[in-house]
Amino acid sequence: MGSIGLSAYGMTVTELVELAVCADELGFDALWLGEHVLRPAGYGSEHPTTGTVQHHATIVDTDTELIDPWVAHAAIAAVTSRIKLGTAVYVTALRHPLHTARTTISVQELSGGRVLFGVGSGWLEEEFAALGVPFRTRFSRTEECLDILRKSWSGTDFDHSGKHFTFDRIQVHPRPAPIPVVLGGNTAPALARAARLGDAWFASGTPTPDEAVALVTELRRLRRESGNTEQFPCYVRVSTTDPEVLADYRDSGVEDLVLWADTLWTGDTPDERRRNLTAAADRLGLQPSPRSVLSAAGQRN
Repeated sequence: MGSIGLSAYGMTVTELVELAVCADELGFDALWLGEHVLRPAGYGSEHPTTGTVQHHATIVDTDTELIDPWVAHAAIAAVTSRIKLGTAVYVTALRHPLHTARTTISVQELSGGRVLFGVGSGWLEEEFAALGVPFRTRFSRTEECLDILRKSWSGTDFDHSGKHFTFDRIQVHPRPAPIPVVLGGNTAPALARAARLGDAWFASGTPTPDEAVALVTELRRLRRESGNTEQFPCYVRVSTTDPEVLADYRDSGVEDLVLWADTLWTGDTPDERRRNLTAAADRLGLQPSPRSVLSAAGQRN
């Protein structure tokens, strides 16, 4: 049996926390947060999924709410107990990996081990320019960041001498804090990178059912070719809560599904949004937490 999570982007931190509390009680598997640091004015970069179905007509617009996913997830970790805390995706090449290590370890321990570190190489060239990071190095920089992050999470001493980062022997944390790396991207190089370096994969955009099956099939082929037989979740956004359609995905081998939160978390008031998300969870057959069941029973009595 696969999982059903939520993907959120363009919401305020306050609303994300409200959403997470409700989703946690209702039994959604994970809340995946998208991110950008800033909106470059008049940017010309195109998202790599241009030409396929896009949930957001413009990904970074003048009124798009941009948040720090780790600040949001730290707040969410403090008020939830089950839901996993994912990024879809975090552009790790924009930051020094030791700083990212410090942040991710803190959220991982605060949440009791619920972080899913979704990583992308980035596509918004003007964002890289504003932060002083060479856009052309984003792929090699991402791979080097992942190497440093995994060493940082190990709890051991290490040094590093690479193309982008060099430092003497250090320790980031006094004990291991392993975090699954979920690599994103639908292009052939991105799939190869995910199969080689990732613990899981997250699809860009909202691929059609046929596209999703083709992408997951290719990833599994690449994993088999490399001799890797470990479990490898493939998270794919879908555009429906129809149980029959979702069953078709799973029958085709696409088991870990993610719904756009803003299609379910709808309404003018918190109570209305909660009712709509609860109705969706019921349609999906999710198992609410015991606390949620008791709360619902109390409201009926």
